Amino acid sequence: MSGLLDEVLAAHGGLDRWKKIEKIEADASIYGAMWIRKGHGDALRGVHITAKPREQWISYSPFKGAGRRSVHTPSRTAIEDSKGEVMQARDNPRAAFDGHTVESKWDDLHLAYFSGYAMWNYLTAPFTFAMPGFQVQEIETWKEGKETWRRLKVCFPEDVATHCPEQVFYINPHGLIARTDYAATVTGGVPTAHYLLDHKNFDGVVLPTRRRALRRNTDGSAVPEPVFVAIDFDDIRFS
Repeated sequence: MSGLLDEVLAAHGGLDRWKKIEKIEADASIYGAMWIRKGHGDALRGVHITAKPREQWISYSPFKGAGRRSVHTPSRTAIEDSKGEVMQARDNPRAAFDGHTVESKWDDLHLAYFSGYAMWNYLTAPFTFAMPGFQVQEIETWKEGKETWRRLKVCFPEDVATHCPEQVFYINPHGLIARTDYAATVTGGVPTAHYLLDHKNFDGVVLPTRRRALRRNTDGSAVPEPVFVAIDFDDIRFS
């Protein structure tokens, strides 16, 4: 592994702590300009999230109405009722975005897929980078205000659903991920600078409590408005 990755893993709680976790739960509100553009506005405010740490499985509840939940894996996305009966489902869900542009509207299963894989990545990084198939390389530093941030280029394996195959993670002087650069294929490939803010220690695992995704200029700087995706965590729990 990269020497920087070792530092980052330690700063976020360490692999030994992570390996003891079997379930992740979080309470959050997700909003911003992108959700409005896609036709779902405040659909993900006040949601409870359950995820598995080493398998790309995640669920939101409620999901687009009381008594409904989403269940996402890379190969299948579903919406179930409170008894687990499938109400809607889609196999090979990423293919449903073929031909989409930035302005394309989403149905509920599009929303379940994107919100599912994105949040799974957010809740499990940087620990996923130590999994088989990930390639990690330290690249040149970046000046962010008065700080110098080190950077990791991460190439994701094909079997992990994520925004795009190659992403750059910015590491602040405390060893914490402070920003991620990507261009999410399923949302039209807009260059994005995604900031991770207000990190907190949750039972030995350090994660941000606020996230803000902004458009990225060609010089790497971020456009402050509008905020395309905002995520506020009320709590994160591990068991």
